[in-house]
Amino acid sequence: MNLFDAVIIGGGACGLMCAVQAGFLGKRVLVLEKNSKPGAKILISGGGRCNYTNLNVSAANFISQNKHFCKSAFSQWTVDDTITFFETYGITGQEKTLGQLFPVSNKAQDIVAVFTNLCKELGQEIRCNCEVKAVRKTADGFRVEYEENGIARSLSAPKLVIASGGLPIAKMGATDFGLRAARNFDLTVTETAPALVPLTITGKDSEWFAALAGNTIYSRVWNNKASFEENILFTHWGLSGPAILQISSYWQPGEEIFMDLLPSGDISERISHEREHNGKKLLLNFLAGIYTKKFADALGKYLPVDKNLASLSRREVDAIRQFIHHFRVKPAGTKGYDKAEVMRGGVSTDELNSKTLESKQVNGLFFGGECVDVTGWLGGYNFQWAWASGYVIAQHL
Repeated sequence: MNLFDAVIIGGGACGLMCAVQAGFLGKRVLVLEKNSKPGAKILISGGGRCNYTNLNVSAANFISQNKHFCKSAFSQWTVDDTITFFETYGITGQEKTLGQLFPVSNKAQDIVAVFTNLCKELGQEIRCNCEVKAVRKTADGFRVEYEENGIARSLSAPKLVIASGGLPIAKMGATDFGLRAARNFDLTVTETAPALVPLTITGKDSEWFAALAGNTIYSRVWNNKASFEENILFTHWGLSGPAILQISSYWQPGEEIFMDLLPSGDISERISHEREHNGKKLLLNFLAGIYTKKFADALGKYLPVDKNLASLSRREVDAIRQFIHHFRVKPAGTKGYDKAEVMRGGVSTDELNSKTLESKQVNGLFFGGECVDVTGWLGGYNFQWAWASGYVIAQHL
């Protein structure tokens, strides 16, 4: 006799939501979590504050081979549902930049506590320090083999949920288990890559970027797929900051990205206006009034900063305008999965029923959260997908 209606592999956002929602429906589940406690990535998200959803969520904020796939889940579990759910259990949200919602307490552990407390109340079992070694289909469901604190164990259940996350971040216990399991069931996996990740700069320009480490500039960053207007951060290895993390999800090796370093106005118009009143001002001092002194000095490598504004030729002003508003960068690569917020790609959406997230080929097998080929923007979007996918799966266990 099966003790559980389902086994959920992964005690992250998707797995915990699935367990709780299943409990509300009177279904008993077991959550197997590799780490010593559940919700590891929840706890570090948003600098430990957890931006648990975003008020602006739509399918347009997600990357997938099938851009419409996530629509069904988001219609079943909306942002309002997320807000109401957490408010019901004592979490009041406060909006920060660009629709990001954080707990008023600014404590990610409060989010995790909602789930652990509910699981306890509902009789759902969470076993930590459990590493799943293998899963297989049986005549009446699934067999799960795992090690609990190094001791080999196994159990069976009619349904299996794989919510084991993606490849970021290995030191947080991340593995490719979900992808391997999918392949073992002969399911297609869309090519994966680090997403929401800093970009590296090498070669002749690397020293210039490294010298600016710590400088932040509000910019518009774009390529031929997407555009984002937020801060960029210069680092010792290249570029980071919200706008860079966002565009990284749309970047492919070998491609360029472009940056408007002054999206609020036209630099040539500002130069024209300033020299009417103070033509003797050096371009260096003019730029230092817009950017940090360090960045203005660094621009001297590319711009005639030692000339006063009145002596700049039209060609020089045009060159300045091109440089500031169309700054070209060809990243060498990314900082990899250890620095990535999420994984792009995953279990192909062609393999899953969008209304239930059940495998089309293997009855009773579900995939949710980050291991599916649905990748959100920075700022709470991926949490909304995790909550929504966990809810949807629970309805069909």
